[in-house]
Order: sequence, then C-alpha cells, then structure tokens
Amino acid sequence: MKNIRNFFFILVFVVSGNMKAQEIISISKASVLDKITEQNLMLKISQEEFNKAKAEYRQTNAVYLPNITASHTGISTTNPLMAFGSKLNQEILTAADFNPVLLNNPKQTQNFATKIEIQQPLINIDGIYQRKAAKSKMKAMSLQTERVADYLMLEVEKAYMQLQLAYKGVYVLEAALKTAKANAELAKNNFQKGYLQRADVLLVEVRVTEVKNHLQTAKSNVQNASDYLSFLMNNKGYVVYHPTDSLTIQSFVVTSGKISNNRADIKAMSLVSNAYKAMNKADQMSFLPRLNAFGSYELYDNKIFQANANGYLIGAQLSWDIFKGSKRFGKNQQSKAEYEKSKLEYDQYLSKSNLELNKAKRVLIDAENKLKLTKLALEQSEEALRIRFNRYKEGLEKTTDLLGAETQYAQKQLEYYQTIFEYNYAQSYLQFLTKE
Repeated sequence: MKNIRNFFFILVFVVSGNMKAQEIISISKASVLDKITEQNLMLKISQEEFNKAKAEYRQTNAVYLPNITASHTGISTTNPLMAFGSKLNQEILTAADFNPVLLNNPKQTQNFATKIEIQQPLINIDGIYQRKAAKSKMKAMSLQTERVADYLMLEVEKAYMQLQLAYKGVYVLEAALKTAKANAELAKNNFQKGYLQRADVLLVEVRVTEVKNHLQTAKSNVQNASDYLSFLMNNKGYVVYHPTDSLTIQSFVVTSGKISNNRADIKAMSLVSNAYKAMNKADQMSFLPRLNAFGSYELYDNKIFQANANGYLIGAQLSWDIFKGSKRFGKNQQSKAEYEKSKLEYDQYLSKSNLELNKAKRVLIDAENKLKLTKLALEQSEEALRIRFNRYKEGLEKTTDLLGAETQYAQKQLEYYQTIFEYNYAQSYLQFLTKE
C-alpha cells in the first residue's frame, strides 16, 4: 500500500512538472494569418477542389484537340482471307498466290502491322456546351476557395479574441484571488481580536476556494483557445499561446450595409447555376449530328518491327444518334430540373444571406448598447466594493455583504470583457457578410 501511494505521488509530481514546463509562445494575429495561409487544412482541401475542377475543365479540350493512338500488332494465320489480305498489305503478292489451291489452303502467314491513328472532332455542339459548364464550375470553385479564405480570416479574428478573452478571465480571477486571500487574512485577524465569528471566517475561506476553482477553469479556457489556434494553423504541437496584444474595443470598417452580388460565395452560386444551364443546353444539343475526321498511317511486314510496305487512310464521318430509347429525353428533363433547382437555390441563398445580414446588424446594435451598460455596471460595482471594503475594515459592514460586493465586481469585469468580445466579433461578422 505504501509503495502504491509513493508511486501515485511520483506520478502527480511528473505530470505537474510537465504542465509547468509546457511551452508558452507569444503570438500575434498577423502571424496566425500567415501560418493559416500556408498550413490550414480546410484551405488546402478547398484548393484541391479547385484543382480537381480545373482538371475536369482541361479534359474538355478533347472537344477541339485530336485523339492520336499508335499500335504494333503481330499475327500468324492460316485463315484464307486473313492470309491473302496480309500478303496484299505487305505488297508481296505474286501470280502464284492466285492459285485456287493456295487461296483455299494457304500456308502459315505472318503479319506485323504498325498503325498510327488520328481522330479529329470537327463539329460537336453538345461537347462545346459541356466545356462551358466545366469552365463555369472551375470559376465557381475558385471563388469558393476565396470565400473559404475569408471565412478563415473571420475564424482567426474569433479564435484570437477568444484567447485574449481567456487571458482576461485569468487576469480578473487572479486579482480576485489575491483580494480574497487578503480578505481572509483580515478576517482571521478580526476573528482573533474577537470582532468576527468563526462562521464569517469560514465564508471568506469558501470564497477563496471558489475563486481558485474559477481560476483553474479560466486557465483551461486558455489551453482550449490555444488548442483551437493550433488546429487552425495545423500545428500538431499543443503549446500554450499568449497574445501579443490585449483585448480592447475595436472599430472595423464596413464598406456597405448590404449584401453584394459580387461576394465570392454568391457569385460562385451564380456560376454553378450557369453550369447547370450549359449542361441542359448540352443535353439538348445531343440530338444534333456530330462530324469527325479520321485518318491512319499503316506499316506492314512479315518480320517484326519492319516496314517494307505502307499505306494511309483519311476520311470524315457524320454520325447521328437518331433514337436511343427515351434515355436522352429523360436526361434532358433531368438537367432542366437541376438548372431550375439551382436558380431557386441561388434565390434562397441570397435571401438567407440578407436575413443573416439583418440579424447581424441587430446583434451589433445590441452589443453596442450592452457594452455601454456593462461598462457603467462595472464602474458602479467597483465603487460599491470600495465603499463596502472601507466600512468592513471599520466593522460597519457584514462579511456576507463584502463577499457579495467582491463577487459582483469580478462578475462585472468578466461580463465587460465578454461584451467587448461580442461587440468586436459582431463587427467582424458584419464585415464578413458585406465583403465584395
């Protein structure tokens, strides 16, 4: 039992030592933005989505560019038709080869053919519209990547302010703990002098314990905020960050008070709708014929990788899929429904964005009013605490009243800093919504 207890104490000592030795790094908001631009996984995923759309667009170059293939084929045959045709391609036919006996029962014939084929699209209307759709999708993904970057900037503002707020909480509670301990010493002295009862001393000691618990929670909030910043920066080392500047009231510039159709995500939605429109047009154009040119250059011999005979073939093909069951009709109806759906989704997204904007404006007004009231309440609670503390030292105030005033002052400090956070974030979010 003694060994187990000793092991437990050693384990607690090691863990405590690791916590104390945990690295604390000062970090600025600008450096967070730089690291997120380089390392954030969400941004990298968005960029790869754009690369994927770009690659899909490049595939549509096949509408204009030729398809070129090369092959080398070797056969050995006694098939009458194949044997005669192989000799004919090799340009080695003689009069003796027209002997009916040899024509019907040819000897084993070898043929090696090298063939280069070219297929060149000339008129492919549905492919052209498919290319337009792919281009619109690529542009939409580029704008979506831009909007992801805007969102990450907003997240950095929020996460960095959360870190600042967490440190403000630690600061307030450390000051409250210092005051609570001083009050505890004063209460003990007054108790020894007979001015206070034991119950009053216990109340003060309970207050010290409560503040310690709140302080521990505040320190955990610092770690949580640091962990989230590490996640945003894709930093796998869980360190404790310390902001280089403190939480203060900020004023952001909002260029306009309305949603712009040029905002990256809204413009992307419009381009997506254009892509569906182009796909619907492509399905309609699939009813038209296609014109393609083709050609080949062929080399023949009865020995491998030889070319004693050659020839070429060029031509053009007009093909028309007149009827393919009802597949094309159904596909056309499907793409038309998708296009109509995309238009409705665009209108809905725009309406929802305006709804969010109106809500954000009201939140900012409420936060501004709350900021004024919490500041006034903080000043009043500070003055009330000063008066009660002076009266308490003279024995004119109850211990419970002093503790109540002290608790209220700490709460008003925390509320004030929380309101600063809400006010600053409300401005940042409004700026995010109205960005063009």
